[in-house]
Amino acid sequence: MKAPAHVETLVKASRRLGADPTLVLHGGGNSSLKARARDLTGEMIDLLYVKGSGRDMAEVEVRDFPALRLAPLRALASRPGLSDADMVRTINGARLDSDAPSPSVETLLHAFLPAKVVLHTHANAVLALTNQKNGAALCREVFGKGVLVTPYAMSGFALAKRAEAAVAADPKAWALVVLKHGIFTFGETVEEAERRMTRAVRMAMRKLGKPTKPTARKPVIGAEEIAPMLRGALATHNEDGSWTRMVSDFRSGAAIRAFVDDKALKRKVSAGPATPDHVIWIKPKPLVVDLHALDGLRTAIAAYSDDYRAYVARHTGRRAEVAAPLDPLPRVALVPGLGLFGFGHTSHEAKIAADLAEANVAVIGAAEQLGRFTPTEEGDLFDIEYWGPEQAKRLRRAGAAKPPLQGQIMLVTGGGSGIGAATAQMFAEAGAAVVVLDLNAAAAEAVAGPLGGLGLGCDVTDRAQVKKAVAVAVRHFGGLDIVVSNAGAAWQGEIGTVDEAILRKSFELNFFAHQSISQEAVAVMRKQGTGGVLLFNTSKQAVNPGANFGPYGLPKAATLFLVRQYALDHGKDGIRANAVNADRIRTGLLTDAMIKSRAAARKVSEDNYMRGNLLREEVTAEDVARAFLHLALSPKTTAAVLTVDGGNIEAALR
Repeated sequence: MKAPAHVETLVKASRRLGADPTLVLHGGGNSSLKARARDLTGEMIDLLYVKGSGRDMAEVEVRDFPALRLAPLRALASRPGLSDADMVRTINGARLDSDAPSPSVETLLHAFLPAKVVLHTHANAVLALTNQKNGAALCREVFGKGVLVTPYAMSGFALAKRAEAAVAADPKAWALVVLKHGIFTFGETVEEAERRMTRAVRMAMRKLGKPTKPTARKPVIGAEEIAPMLRGALATHNEDGSWTRMVSDFRSGAAIRAFVDDKALKRKVSAGPATPDHVIWIKPKPLVVDLHALDGLRTAIAAYSDDYRAYVARHTGRRAEVAAPLDPLPRVALVPGLGLFGFGHTSHEAKIAADLAEANVAVIGAAEQLGRFTPTEEGDLFDIEYWGPEQAKRLRRAGAAKPPLQGQIMLVTGGGSGIGAATAQMFAEAGAAVVVLDLNAAAAEAVAGPLGGLGLGCDVTDRAQVKKAVAVAVRHFGGLDIVVSNAGAAWQGEIGTVDEAILRKSFELNFFAHQSISQEAVAVMRKQGTGGVLLFNTSKQAVNPGANFGPYGLPKAATLFLVRQYALDHGKDGIRANAVNADRIRTGLLTDAMIKSRAAARKVSEDNYMRGNLLREEVTAEDVARAFLHLALSPKTTAAVLTVDGGNIEAALR
């Protein structure tokens, strides 16, 4: 059934709120609209359109607002209590379309309130007011009549009942502030509710005043230096010898530096996050890193994990659904003298953690200017983190097939087109965070962007540029696990007469560039201490030279030996080195003009030239990318060369 036109208006307002990170972040907040419409039988009924659970307000569409029958939801208001299971069952059962998204966990609050439109945010300014010992008095002073203020209550039925009672006692109220949680505004129209949200947030901001402008300071250490150490210390070594890794997202700036450099940092962050909702992504507190004890990072993380397990043990009895403690590793690290890192098993999760950490910096900073940051109690955090609906979400995520390269970071050179672009695509599909280097920066960005990766312009024959590109990649994602050294170009010439400058130019790109990127990668991999993979595009020319192709084949042959040397010298570091020998792939190297020329020289058609192998099949860039992926996923394979040429017996290794 088609949603009323008012839902389109609600979607637009929700997006506006979601686009402001000081109001809503990553699935937080929600919005709803009540309307009358005909059901499938033609009967007029009251409906509630409410944002789907976990849907990001910045990106919602009409389909993200499931339509629910309002009557069975409102019937729950007369009950003195309700289990989480019954609540979820009733809410989902009220959907007109059983395939629609699961409604927000705050659905009952939206249903119990009489207003036609309800908007909800976790506005930073409001949180700064409510996270005070005298938060209730402050809010009443700031907002005055018309804005209800209630103590913190657990999301779901408990909060819905409290909100209903508060509004029933003051039907003219236009907003509800829930201490240490957020704000709800009401209206007869979407526009009215949105204006009231804007008004309330501005009132809170006026009370807080202008924040003290911090002084920008130079970092004590580079993020690229500490990130691999942090990432390595957070990695888990599994029984089968594999590693479970995380990706990071680094943030700095004057405000963050002022916060992490504060002598009272540990006191401020040990109290808890700005709102219990954040605990789902960033744990009850962050890890604070001591730059003077970096060699003790693993010990510090072990102590953090023990502290987390103790927190779980203290509160396990509060929730019957707690089966076992969740992953005890921190999701945020604060580094005095530098900034903060968010961590996650994907780059998206790392961004969420970093965004929420940055929001906490803002809220705690504002709260401390007004008084003293006093968030909700530890037990309330536990209730949200181990709440049944949240546990169910985690189980669904855990039950989904885990991409084989999840948590790993790969870098490919020459990634702006051809084999490099296909390789970036395939590794991203396998779960890796990808960094694409190419001489053409725009081409690198065009490939990396849609993959959620990082595209950088880099001349790999310039060691300084290579060093900088690797540093930027490490700063961006936290480290490096896989390098596909692919960039190359095919210079030709009779070896006895070719200009030496051509030969040297070819060696710079087709040999020394491989060495440069590998050396930089090995330095990062050693800091991480979790091994790594070096993969090289060596070409069939390395073992089966072609006439007048010496300037290309000679450095490729040297690179084949380089592969074996890395395998030999760095196996002790858990670093594997392998190569792919490919032939006749349509790329920027083997251009249409070159194909025409080589086919004419052999007196065959261009199609027969490209299919000139034992299988009579043209080999594609995707075939080569798949070979790189197989080598990356072969944990006990090193010093190997995988031939991808459709079968060229002269190029077969003996």
